[in-house]
Amino acid sequence: MPKRVVPEPARRRRRPTKNGAVLSESLIVETALRMLRVHGSAGLTARRLGTALGADPSTLYRYFRGMDDLTLAIGDALIGRAVQGWRGTGDWHADLRDLGLRIHSAYLEHPQAAVLTANRVSGRRHEIDADELILGILRDAGFRDADAVRFYHAFIDQTLAFAALDAASLALPDEARSADEEVWQATYARLPAETHPHIAAVAPLLVADMNLSAYPTALELLLNSAAARLGAGPAAARPIPGGTPEHRATPLRAGRTQDGQR
Repeated sequence: MPKRVVPEPARRRRRPTKNGAVLSESLIVETALRMLRVHGSAGLTARRLGTALGADPSTLYRYFRGMDDLTLAIGDALIGRAVQGWRGTGDWHADLRDLGLRIHSAYLEHPQAAVLTANRVSGRRHEIDADELILGILRDAGFRDADAVRFYHAFIDQTLAFAALDAASLALPDEARSADEEVWQATYARLPAETHPHIAAVAPLLVADMNLSAYPTALELLLNSAAARLGAGPAAARPIPGGTPEHRATPLRAGRTQDGQR
């Protein structure tokens, strides 16, 4: 006779840990986020996490299949924080701008976690809800399904790519980050016009702009492109440049094609 399957809630530990807390998935994720902020991804291990929780490390496997499963839960939690309490206005352009900035900001609040999770696909509740929300905004705005999927893909990949890029800078040691930021003032601003006329011409603007995130600008460019396509009427039926099947079959990174998810 096969063994009876124990329902998931019955596998949860209800006896308080040494720290007096009752373990839950959310508590483990929150503790992992704090550890990532202090120790970085290399310092997040089952043993250290168990110690921080006051529980045997093996207890964690009642909640997650392994550390990679926990990583996916962390990424899902960041998306959940971004969309929590969000309410649309009915203006698709403004709503997507707001959602993009919120997601980007939520990841930057936990830069070490962002670097670890921004390129992952969890298939968990918050991620699915956010994807449904974004696709709904695009389809309700009148985008054809093919265009809605393409702009959703570009929107979410752009948002997470900038989150990972900007988070990687924030995750640097203070000394290294300050040194990188100083390069624009110490090097680029001093290049002579005789050898680098274009850099010299815009040097003050580079110094003022290049240590800021380019995400808001990139996001607005994407949304303006989407708006132009939406307003193009019948012309919108033309394929999006770079959207041919041949291009979509080109791997973007290991194990990933444009036909896949982020």
